[in-house]
Amino acid sequence: MNKALLSYSSNQWQKQGENLLVKGNYHEAASLYEQAIATEPHLKSHYWYLGLMYLLLEQEVEAQTTWLMAIMEGEAEQVDEWNAELTDILYTEAERREKLEEYLIAWKIRRQIKEIYPQDIHNLLHLVQLSITLEKYTEEELQEYGLIELLQSEPQPQIKLELLKLVLRSALDYAPLNKSSLDLVTASVRYFSNDAQSLIDKLLPTAVDIAYSHWNSRVAARLSEILLTLDYGNKDILKHLAGFYQNAGELEQGIETAKKLYSLVDKSSDLVVANRQILRGLMTAGVYWQEAFYINQRHEELINILIKDYPTNLDQLTVARLLNSNYYALYIEDNPHKNRIIQNQILQLCHANKEVYAQEKLGKYSQGNLRRKKQSISDKKIKIGYLSHCLRGHSVGWLSRWLFQYYDHDKFTVNGYFIHNQAITDPLHIWYVSQVNKAYKSNNVYEVADQIYNDEIDILIDLDSVTLDTACEIMGFKPAPIQATWLGWDASGSPSIDYFIADPYVLPESAQEYYREKIWRLPQTYIAVDGFEVGVPTLNRQDLDIPHDAIIYFCPQRGFKLNPNIIKLQLRIIKEVPNSYFLVKESTDRQAVQDFFYQLANDEGVDTSKFRFIPDVPSEAVHRANLGIADIVLDTYPYNGATTTLETLWMCIPMVTRVGEQFAARNSYTMMMNAGITEGIAWTDEEYVEWGVRLGKDEALRQQIAWKLKQSRKTAPLWNGKQFTREMENAYTQMWQRYISS
Repeated sequence: MNKALLSYSSNQWQKQGENLLVKGNYHEAASLYEQAIATEPHLKSHYWYLGLMYLLLEQEVEAQTTWLMAIMEGEAEQVDEWNAELTDILYTEAERREKLEEYLIAWKIRRQIKEIYPQDIHNLLHLVQLSITLEKYTEEELQEYGLIELLQSEPQPQIKLELLKLVLRSALDYAPLNKSSLDLVTASVRYFSNDAQSLIDKLLPTAVDIAYSHWNSRVAARLSEILLTLDYGNKDILKHLAGFYQNAGELEQGIETAKKLYSLVDKSSDLVVANRQILRGLMTAGVYWQEAFYINQRHEELINILIKDYPTNLDQLTVARLLNSNYYALYIEDNPHKNRIIQNQILQLCHANKEVYAQEKLGKYSQGNLRRKKQSISDKKIKIGYLSHCLRGHSVGWLSRWLFQYYDHDKFTVNGYFIHNQAITDPLHIWYVSQVNKAYKSNNVYEVADQIYNDEIDILIDLDSVTLDTACEIMGFKPAPIQATWLGWDASGSPSIDYFIADPYVLPESAQEYYREKIWRLPQTYIAVDGFEVGVPTLNRQDLDIPHDAIIYFCPQRGFKLNPNIIKLQLRIIKEVPNSYFLVKESTDRQAVQDFFYQLANDEGVDTSKFRFIPDVPSEAVHRANLGIADIVLDTYPYNGATTTLETLWMCIPMVTRVGEQFAARNSYTMMMNAGITEGIAWTDEEYVEWGVRLGKDEALRQQIAWKLKQSRKTAPLWNGKQFTREMENAYTQMWQRYISS
């Protein structure tokens, strides 16, 4: 043995050993502690450190043997004392490794602490956190630790709440859909009885992320319910929970939660938000129309009060909820002269608040776009950005494909800004990503807006309008010098939008009077497709117990669009056409839908045996194939079909539509006109019934329409995606030229 080492004091042994440990010289440190034990066999700390060196050398068995041999010599009291000494050393080293971000080493050390003190709840929490960081976390591991049982034990253990909050948030972020993550939260909430808001602030954003990034509102609702046990009147939780319930199809709970929220708020902005959530639940159910009419009337009154108050100190979340607060008016009434003005006023109020809380960003984009304008040249490639959360297996996704497939690469650069999480695997979304020059995905409004601005997009096309508050918020920053709304809904009314893309039919000539945006009318149609994929049908007359010579009417809409006023007209048609049947799509509450239709049928004197309620199908292609069972499709009003109208016409099925004044009441009209069909276009309720009855009774007319629709595939603007793309690109070019020359 080295004579110099023989003269070491205990402190010197320790100092030398720590130096070697910090430098990572574990072999040398182990040799040092072996010599220390030979010199001072009575000093247990040498054994503890020697075992630690073995552990760091990945000699776990040797480490445990070293510690065990040292401990076996003692009495019970001594063993407890020695275990505590060893644990302190391991704790210190684990914390040092965590600070150095050497998480795997820290995890291995804490696993040894667990063997010594399996009920050390803080060590177990650290272990869970490290497992998540290392992406090793599993439900089985959590069960092995017995952490949930410890959290539930009595008497209640003392816990560091910040550590517990961190672990809960991490577990939910890492495995949001695992039952064990919710079980962990359930077991933990009692520790926050005196600090409820801190846990709510930590985990409620996670619930939002679960609902809208992981597409699981049911789990988000369960998490919110757990948090609500801490504060049953928490308005922030109730605001989100009402939406989670409704998105998950738990409509009764969603409506009741929204009503509870409404009873707790008093500010005009909060009343509008809460009332809108009540209305959303009622409309989604599609069977509570009398109450919906009343709530909508109250909603209009509340919005007028809000506009009169005109608060400019609203937070971003409240503004986001107000953006689409007038959304359901279009499903209830066809009155654009009133509702467009209200929509414009709401968006103006939202913009006024945005100018307060996002003043710096708005100024940055405005000044930057102005500088770019001065440097722009007319013959450069125009950079187009498309913004949407629907460029996937969604109606907007099915209809937008041709713009991406046929765009002129020599004249345009096309970027896609996809509002959702990175992990989406939808095949159509993947196709969209493959078509663009650059794809960017995020749910963060500031990040997306910055990306659009930094990419120097010339024309930004919004496909969502107010159907998604995130898209509307991004457009509100005006990150691009020219911004337009197309396809996804009616115009938003935002002061930041320059154009609303329409055509000669979908808006009346007088519409500019009540639109804030400049209406840009394409020469023929505002939408065109090359066609649709059609699968194998799952519906047939025999299974539905419908005679082969019967007339089948089909209304493929549901929920919001099933306004009882149009259903009554449809039932009058059914009543007047002998041997006719009416197909209706089911919803989440089949019995409620049946009761709703049966009540209306009884009011109109229609035999309920004429109804057939059909379930949803697994794919869009099958849905289209199933349309073929219908002899006539009956459109809805005041909100027409859009994708379903295109699909119906592509399947060469006659249809009846009621034309109105608002954009949503003229979709089917423009599509039929652009397919070369006028038969079935009704301008009054009486004409709607007349066309429905006539088509039901006149087989030759139905055959004539079907033939015309089949022929229209060859020449009609509605079925020419390439020509439509050129017309959209002409519009983009003219918008750009107008901008740089203004």
